[in-house]
Amino acid sequence: MRISHRSPDGGESFPSEIPSFGLGVFLMSEPGECKSACLAALAAGYTHIDTARAYGNEHEVGDALKEAGVNRDEVFITTKLRRMHATGFEEVLEHCQKSLENLDTDYIDLYLIHAPPEDTDHREPVWKGMEHCLEQGWVKAIGVSNYGAHHLDAMREYATYLPSVNQIEINPWLQRPELRAATETVGAKVMAYSPLARGHKLGEPELIEVAARLGCTPAQVAIKFCHDLGCITIPKSSRAERITENLASLDIDISNEIDVIEAMDCGYISGWDPTSEP
Repeated sequence: MRISHRSPDGGESFPSEIPSFGLGVFLMSEPGECKSACLAALAAGYTHIDTARAYGNEHEVGDALKEAGVNRDEVFITTKLRRMHATGFEEVLEHCQKSLENLDTDYIDLYLIHAPPEDTDHREPVWKGMEHCLEQGWVKAIGVSNYGAHHLDAMREYATYLPSVNQIEINPWLQRPELRAATETVGAKVMAYSPLARGHKLGEPELIEVAARLGCTPAQVAIKFCHDLGCITIPKSSRAERITENLASLDIDISNEIDVIEAMDCGYISGWDPTSEP
């Protein structure tokens, strides 16, 4: 999938390609857990790993890349600026360099602000810091996470380059058509995290019935739905067999069940949601 940065006047720059499917490594905090999951994913054919400074496992992602012996340009790495670090221009530069050090890499493919800075006065200098990282080549693309439509619209006033990605929770129970449309309006792609709603809804009868008709698992239905919406989709799992199963979701045809799945939308938020904050 192609991503780029649109300027407020409509021009585009810094184009790159992002794999539309990847491994999320949120909550992998046990020693070796993230590294093992990354190795399993790379062996299964994944080419995109999504981590964050807040997860405390960037170093294990870097270790896995080295141990797997893959070429750096064959794996797309997304990481994020921690919200508590999103306080100013210089702080962005400092923490980008720290993530590069943790990952033991020369560049980050996609660097995201993990959530809108809580102090609204920090939002412009933080984004300017992200743009500097982009211009220096430390990162190939920049974006945001957990930004609402009003956050994205406000960026038009101070951004030289609008974000290439907005990573938000998307799943059959939280489809967010308005926020997806707002993301696309600024030229960004939607990246769907928690496509399984943290497992909270996998026992829903309607989902189980769809999976039975398709001959797959409920989790595969939810993952493929997000992917078919056009979202970059990053399910999290630390189990090798589940990592392989998740990737196999891409081969499932859910087209005859779309109406049923769309009817599952109930605005259910499974975790953190700064998109509605001021």
